[in-house]
Amino acid sequence: MRNGIAGIDHVIIGVRDLERARMGWTRLGFTLTPRGRHLGQETANYCIMFARDYLELLGFVARDDYAHRLETFLRHREGAMSVAFRPAGSAEDAAAALTALGLHPSEPRALGRQLELPEGTVVPRFSLLTLPPEETPGLDCFLCGHLTPELVRRPEWLVQETARLLPAYDRLFGMHEVTTTDAVASVQAGPYRLLFSTPDDFATMHPGIDLDPDFPLPGIAALELAIAHRDATADYLAQWQIAYDEMPGGSIAIPAEEANGTVLFLTET
Repeated sequence: MRNGIAGIDHVIIGVRDLERARMGWTRLGFTLTPRGRHLGQETANYCIMFARDYLELLGFVARDDYAHRLETFLRHREGAMSVAFRPAGSAEDAAAALTALGLHPSEPRALGRQLELPEGTVVPRFSLLTLPPEETPGLDCFLCGHLTPELVRRPEWLVQETARLLPAYDRLFGMHEVTTTDAVASVQAGPYRLLFSTPDDFATMHPGIDLDPDFPLPGIAALELAIAHRDATADYLAQWQIAYDEMPGGSIAIPAEEANGTVLFLTET
């Protein structure tokens, strides 16, 4: 873009209790980075990493006279506080592009964040620049350039998604057989269908069906089998005291512990 901005890098969520926020997002099923501490400030964060962007949970670890924006925000509420844009090139390039548009970006400012990892301490570094409030009305925002992206975009921290699978299955089965909706990819293999989803999307599609939290990924979590008579199947399962759930769409779901570790969906055809 001619303004030097490539898109959104991350969104900052201001929180009053950082550890409580971490536990809450963990219960929602998200993987978080280790806690980072901003050098020269009394703020710290946890990040939820996606393929192209991320969410930052930002809070105080001690009273900080410098983080006025966060302190002012938290007086009123918690929640999404700021948007960090990603520069198309360096922060200096973005500043030059914005200046050419008649805007007034600040000089780039260095920021370091200390991370304690099992192999030792690392310091991801960033270059930040801001615009005057009147040039971004109604939005608390800034530009954030990553100087050491390899330190914060580790595979084990990324939220899993299915988009990266599509090119391979386009080649294998043909693009006309591969479709995607949000984060769920569907591949038609003759009369059969393969569905790829994240654990979160699996839970959304099949409420009440729990996956083992230690289920190894990637893996086949469930199979759907056709049955001729749903009621007769339900009667049979009840007779043999096999646990099952009735799904909203009419399918019968047999939990993984009853079927050697694989959820079975039985659907009348």
